Amino acid sequence: MNLKLVTLLGVKMDREVYEVVIPTSEGEIAVFPGHEPLVALAVPGAISVRNNKGDSDDKLELFAISGGVVEISQNSVRVLVDEADHGDDIVESEAKLALDRAIAERNQASSQIELDQAHQLVDRHAVRLKVAELRRRHRRG
Repeated sequence: MNLKLVTLLGVKMDREVYEVVIPTSEGEIAVFPGHEPLVALAVPGAISVRNNKGDSDDKLELFAISGGVVEISQNSVRVLVDEADHGDDIVESEAKLALDRAIAERNQASSQIELDQAHQLVDRHAVRLKVAELRRRHRRG
């Protein structure tokens, strides 16, 4: 099936894959070829992609995404999000520092606008850190 991952900056991925696991508002869903048609809300989290049926977990491709929309048909999955960072592009130590800074900003927010922006940063960096940790665990195991 074809997976197309599209961000505000353009197409991050557009190729044939075997399995995609996507975080949605109803929980994580695994999508395989032949899936029933579905439209769902994507939530901030990790998308994992298994390119070939026999690929082990250490070959999963991971993306940290912001929320968006998922459209699934029997032969394709289209994920439309504001941001998607490839797991290989995330440095775990940098993600941890960014999360710590975002938490400090949230704790020092003096207005609702600052608080909302800080919450968004905390969510973004928490997801990026989660993806970096998942990537490290999969590469080891």
